[in-house]
Amino acid sequence: MTAAEPKHSFFYRNSLSIVFITLFLVTLAGQAITGWHEHNSELEQDNAAPIGFTAYLQSGHFISATFENFESEFLQMALYVVLTVELRQKGSAESKSLDEKEEVDREPQPGKDAPWAVNKGGWILKLYENSLFAMFLILFLISWYLHLYGSWVDHNEQQALNGLPADSMGNYLTQANFWFEAFQNWQSEFLSIASIVVFTIFLRQKGSPESKPVDAPNSETGK
Repeated sequence: MTAAEPKHSFFYRNSLSIVFITLFLVTLAGQAITGWHEHNSELEQDNAAPIGFTAYLQSGHFISATFENFESEFLQMALYVVLTVELRQKGSAESKSLDEKEEVDREPQPGKDAPWAVNKGGWILKLYENSLFAMFLILFLISWYLHLYGSWVDHNEQQALNGLPADSMGNYLTQANFWFEAFQNWQSEFLSIASIVVFTIFLRQKGSPESKPVDAPNSETGK
């Protein structure tokens, strides 16, 4: 008789997602509170009345700042997921093998433990095979639009405070401000991906699935 598998607590089984979701909520709250004070300080400088916290959460200032960051993160993950299918980096823990097929490349096989889409087959399986990239792409597009919307609303609020006419969303989209906000976030995400791809060639973190084994040669590709 084989010994029963040890039972782990709910937190242990889900600690990675719980910790990161908690960090996300705490820092989002911090952003909202400090952003509210910052926005009211800007309004005071423009001789405008301050707004309440609930009103701030619906303002262009908050929406733009929030989804500007979401947008770049989802773009990063969408590109990372899809580009690592075919592109390689010799020696990196983030790359698949240069020559050998890997477990993620095998054709899905139906079975009692397989996801329902695998057992269903056909076009549903085709969608499921690319569902991770598709989800990140959809989230990026939603975030990109909400960033645009929030930035446009905030821009027109500033226009009104300065006694200038409002711009249409289409006209605002052709101006530099929105794209400056986008590019300054996108470039930092691409730099972070390049960093982990290159640094994992030479550097290690014992116990991390994002690192090669400590004694692995620098030339070894993959984990």
